[in-house]
Amino acid sequence: MPDTPAVLATPRSRVRVPLRFHDGYEVDADVVTFHGLADGQEHVAVVLGEPGPVPLVRLHSECLTGDVFGSARCDCGPQLREAVERIAERGGVLLYLRQEGRGIGLYNKLDAYALQDEGLDTYEANAALGLPEDARDYTAAAQMLRALGIGELDLLSNNPDKAAQLRDLGVDVRDRVPTGVFTTAHNVRYLRAKVLQTQHTLPLAALSGLSAG
Repeated sequence: MPDTPAVLATPRSRVRVPLRFHDGYEVDADVVTFHGLADGQEHVAVVLGEPGPVPLVRLHSECLTGDVFGSARCDCGPQLREAVERIAERGGVLLYLRQEGRGIGLYNKLDAYALQDEGLDTYEANAALGLPEDARDYTAAAQMLRALGIGELDLLSNNPDKAAQLRDLGVDVRDRVPTGVFTTAHNVRYLRAKVLQTQHTLPLAALSGLSAG
């Protein structure tokens, strides 16, 4: 179980970045970097809108295939796009965390994809590679939030583990707000596994009516 981070992170830089998405949505953001993050990774905070006393926050794990190349094997890209707009409307922060493949890295994630093509689900594939189902640790995220002066938040996520870890790390998660459901013919088994294995808040009945292509 995570403990409250003993070392405080501090803001390193803050720069204004205009964000432009493929569907035409545009918004300006402040991107914040940090000194002293526990895992030594280059995570960033994307501050959107005017955050209030209880901002809307998303912890988004890096996904090169989904975020950059638009892979239909996951829902990461659409979740990122949705999160930016929803957070900008209300005011809050998107933490972009360098935790590719639920923390196992890009090469291992692609190896897991090959095993999924043989019939394993996303968690079984990780286990077959001798890797944890989910290797992500949110200590650095809690440090980033503290550095930004955020002690209480609403969490934009379908994943109960994110909220549990943040609470264990001393962050007050007032509410967990579900994201949308972004299904394709290629990610239905992936989404069903998230519901069945790690209790993500997605409508299992709706996913059961779809089949992977």
